[in-house]
Amino acid sequence: MTGTDGRETDGPQTPPTETSRTKTSRPQTSRPQTPRIETALTKLVGIEHPIVQTGMGWVAGPRLVSAAANAGALGILASATMTVDQLRGAVQEVKSRTRAPFGVNLRADAGDAAERAQLIIDEGVRVASFALAPSKELIARLKDAGVVVIPSIGARRHAEKVAAWGADAVIVQGGEGGGHTGDVATTVLLPQVVDAVDIPVIAAGGFHDGRGLVAALAFGAAGVAMGTRFLLTSDSTVPDPVKARYLAAGVKDVTVTTAVDGLPHRMLRSELVVALERAGRTRALAKAVRHAASFRRISGLSWPQMVRDGLAMKHGKDLSWSQVLLAANTPMLLKASMVEGRTDLGVMASGQVAGVIEDLPSCAELVTRVMAEAHAVLRALPPAG
Repeated sequence: MTGTDGRETDGPQTPPTETSRTKTSRPQTSRPQTPRIETALTKLVGIEHPIVQTGMGWVAGPRLVSAAANAGALGILASATMTVDQLRGAVQEVKSRTRAPFGVNLRADAGDAAERAQLIIDEGVRVASFALAPSKELIARLKDAGVVVIPSIGARRHAEKVAAWGADAVIVQGGEGGGHTGDVATTVLLPQVVDAVDIPVIAAGGFHDGRGLVAALAFGAAGVAMGTRFLLTSDSTVPDPVKARYLAAGVKDVTVTTAVDGLPHRMLRSELVVALERAGRTRALAKAVRHAASFRRISGLSWPQMVRDGLAMKHGKDLSWSQVLLAANTPMLLKASMVEGRTDLGVMASGQVAGVIEDLPSCAELVTRVMAEAHAVLRALPPAG
């Protein structure tokens, strides 16, 4: 599950205040040594293991990001659900919790993208990731300041474009990934992109263990990015009832629907999804208006702002008015589940791997397990020749 994606959603919401829920820990300086696999990704970013925790809106806050970074992975902070001031505070909190490299996920089409990029530069953040392709000028600005630029893409042509513009690496999400997603499986899309560009490629969509990491490396990737697997850790601040819903899901309980906002969106099948899919256009509009009225009070947005945001988010797609309203409200639908624990009202974006995940390890336990499994798989392979 990525922002992004698999775009990350946006909106003028206030993120959960993790400092009020958890004590800020001191930066971790030592832990048991985990076997490493050095790749182009680990060398580019300076991380220990070729694993990325993706920037999931309302999920990838300071606690999860710092825990992933301290485990030797690349933690990515989700910023689209934060104001600029909140983002600055979140970045500083991550820095107080870890000395390891981490990243921030940005919306390239946000009106304040340049200001957020400058914040990343000023705070010395190692990586800027993007749910939508950043401009050539923004890539150059970040790279000139020493920031590693890693956009997320869902098609070969998009990878070729951002590589030509100077991106340092790309995250490639196949259709198995959570959130907004395409219909090409990772096993088909990944080798296409690896063959098309000469920068490190990070595989996303369908990964949760060491076997998947080895498979991705065999395809030519430099590592894997995981969203749902990191969401389902003890370091994730997602409410326990929501985590329980994910753990109870089977593979067939993870669906792709256009009913929420008009674009293919992979998520857990919930009461909201079923209701939207069953509703006709008139009933869907009425339901969307009711939800929009509720979320408008929470977000502080005016009706014209919500409609403008919905249309802008979908870049001129052919949407019904109910889908426009829900598109503008998607961040709040995510917040309802990921922050408030409303499994009946909220959207629970999810990769298909939710159907095979059964536990809630810490980030440290997860990364150690993935790397141990990867080495076991490699040792079991028949010798070359």
